[in-house]
Amino acid sequence: MGTPHNEAPKGAFAKTVLMPGDPLRAKFIAETFLEDAKLVNNVRGIHGYTGSYKGTPVSVMASGMGMPSIGIYSHELFHMYDVENIMRIGSAGAISPKLKLRDVVMGQGACTDSRYAHQFGLPGTFAPIADYKLLETAVAVARRLGVEPPVGNLLSSDIFYNKANDTLDWGKMGVLAVEMESAALYCNAAEAGKRALTICTISDSLVTGEELPAADRQTSFTQMMEIALETALEMAR
Repeated sequence: MGTPHNEAPKGAFAKTVLMPGDPLRAKFIAETFLEDAKLVNNVRGIHGYTGSYKGTPVSVMASGMGMPSIGIYSHELFHMYDVENIMRIGSAGAISPKLKLRDVVMGQGACTDSRYAHQFGLPGTFAPIADYKLLETAVAVARRLGVEPPVGNLLSSDIFYNKANDTLDWGKMGVLAVEMESAALYCNAAEAGKRALTICTISDSLVTGEELPAADRQTSFTQMMEIALETALEMAR
C-alpha cells in the first residue's frame, strides 16, 4: 500500500501522529524523543517516523506548509492508515498582546480565510474545532508539567505575506495567534470521525515585531513537543 504522497505500508503509523510543519522538526523529534524510530516515509522529503515513547507507539510526520498540504497528509493518515489522533505541533504568530515569544498555545477553534470547508457542501459556515478529549488531556498534561497554556481561537490563513495588512484585526475578536494549517486539519478530522488538536509555540509577534530565528523553530520548541508526547501517552491508556 501507499499513496502518491506516502510510501509507508499499511500499519506503519501509530494511532497517534504528531505533525510539525517542518520535516527537520519531525526528524529532531524522532531522534530526540522516540526509541527505535524508523523512517517510514520520505516522499518529497516529508519525513515520517514511527517509534515508541515510554513504551507507547507514536509517529511523527511533517505536514508541509499550508492547508492544502496538511489537508492531503492528514486525509491519508485518517482514511488510509487508520490513524486516530493527529496533533499539529508548530509555530504561530501572536496577534494577541497577551502572548509572548515561546508561549505554548492550544487551538480550541480555528477561524480561517480559506474556502477549504467549501468542498463538504454545507449550507452555511462550518466552525472547525479541536477534539475536546484531546484538548482536555493536553491541557491537563501541560499543567502537570508546570505550563498554563492559553486556549482559544487560532487564525488559519492562506496568506503569509498579507498585502491587506489586516491580520491583527482578528485579535479584536479574541483570536490568539495566526498559523496556516489547523482549520484544514480540524475539518478533515471531523469528516473522518477522528481527533485533532493544534499545539503551537509562539515564534513571533505581529503585535511587537519580535521573532525567533529559524534554527530555534526546528529544535528549541521542546516544551510543546513534550506536552504532545505525554498527551499521546495518555490517549493510549
